Amino acid sequence: MKIQMAKTYLRRAYSSFAVHVFDIPPRLSVFLFFLLFLLMPMTGLNDYILSILTSLSIFAMFAISWDLLVGRTGQISLGHALFFGIGAYGSALVDRYFRFPLWLTIPLGVLIGVSAALLIGFPCLRVKGPYLALVTMAFPLILTSLVYYFSPITGGERGIGVPEFFDTLPLYRRLLAQYYLTLLLLAVSAIILYKLANSKTGLVFVSILDNELASKASGINVTKYKMIAFVISGLFASLAGAVYVHLNSLRTASPSPTLGITVSFLPIILTILGGIGTIYGPLVGAFIYHLLDSYVLKILISVPPELEQAKLLGFILIVVILIIKWPRGIARSVVDKLKDLEEAREIEERGKHIWKREKKKKK
Repeated sequence: MKIQMAKTYLRRAYSSFAVHVFDIPPRLSVFLFFLLFLLMPMTGLNDYILSILTSLSIFAMFAISWDLLVGRTGQISLGHALFFGIGAYGSALVDRYFRFPLWLTIPLGVLIGVSAALLIGFPCLRVKGPYLALVTMAFPLILTSLVYYFSPITGGERGIGVPEFFDTLPLYRRLLAQYYLTLLLLAVSAIILYKLANSKTGLVFVSILDNELASKASGINVTKYKMIAFVISGLFASLAGAVYVHLNSLRTASPSPTLGITVSFLPIILTILGGIGTIYGPLVGAFIYHLLDSYVLKILISVPPELEQAKLLGFILIVVILIIKWPRGIARSVVDKLKDLEEAREIEERGKHIWKREKKKKK
């Protein structure tokens, strides 16, 4: 009896997987992506590769938060480092002055980031297009100035030291635990944002992106839904920053790695590489970026320190070539190809079915 119940359960689970994952190319691609990264440490990766993959998961989570805001509602943000930095500094400050455990400092850092999104969302949503981009770009600069001005509290350029995840474990096990923690957070974030993007709320986001005036004429509260997208995007960006500050090599919350202009442009690069407006695209974009930046241009092609600027130029050139080759993003192009193959297969199967039916009629 129990064996029969187990067989029935497995059959239903397989059918559900086939319908909801296997037959939908974007979901299948993401499933294979996470399966690959789940099994990758079993190949015996060294400490450096594990740290790269941990960083990849954090910045992929950061990029999908930006993709929800820009790719779904069209609110161009060039200052997403604001939420990343607030999450990092919020967690660090709570740890420094209240000595709360990590499982509490990170949610509080995220809460501070969400509060900031609510606070600056109203003035930001009053402007559109390039003006919105310029306004959002100004906020990380303002926060950086505040960090330096209140240096006795924030630590200024030196930053604030923070504890590390799983610091009681040996080095390799600690890195492995950190890797799986960030991979789990990325998986949960990606699923939540993908579900949201494909829900009724997500359809409203897309309608605002396509035609904001028509959405208003249809009775949609455009400001409300823009604010929802802004806050949710800020929440996951703050989560990425709050986790990153406890995992970076310096273990400090300081301006350059959390509030720099590079941090604001990084999710843009990752999203455009993978495919904007897809949620799954930034995952692929993050993998390509870290493969090029941390492996190809540091290990395979060892660039001396005096040619660091040349390395940056070469990296930019590679990214530009990839974008020209796949203007809609690499992940989106691959998924479109899979959809074309799926449609061709369905047409072929339908043709075979009609041919068999006609053959039976002739008999």
